[in-house]
Amino acid sequence: MTCYVDPERAQFDAFKALDRDAPLNMLNLVAFNDLANYPGDHDLARDGLTGAQAYALYGRHSAPVLTRVGGSIAWRGRFEMTLIGPSDEIWDAMFIAAYPDAHAFLAMISDPDYQRAVVHRQAAVRTSRLIRTHPLPAQDAFG
Repeated sequence: MTCYVDPERAQFDAFKALDRDAPLNMLNLVAFNDLANYPGDHDLARDGLTGAQAYALYGRHSAPVLTRVGGSIAWRGRFEMTLIGPSDEIWDAMFIAAYPDAHAFLAMISDPDYQRAVVHRQAAVRTSRLIRTHPLPAQDAFG
């Protein structure tokens, strides 16, 4: 499995080029490191935290920022199995974060409290997928 932790510059530029005023949902699929991988000079580098523990710290410290920008967790789920797709992609955390618009998402990731929290995410995550979606009304049929 290829590892993805942070966006590449081209992907982030493409994100910023999309409509910033429309609501958006971010599908998050996250696989944890067995042990958190903090930078050597970080206070928690020698504490032997698991990736799950580090991700819980990320959630605890980033949740107030998410709320402050008007975002929320719209859905959470527990991974069971992949029916269609790569069988080696097993996710430890799966959720959809809803934002009123891209300005809110950009404000969140620029917030100093969030920037201090993201080190826990970076230490926790082995690989992830962050997929921007535009919410549509729910219907009884596909398409």
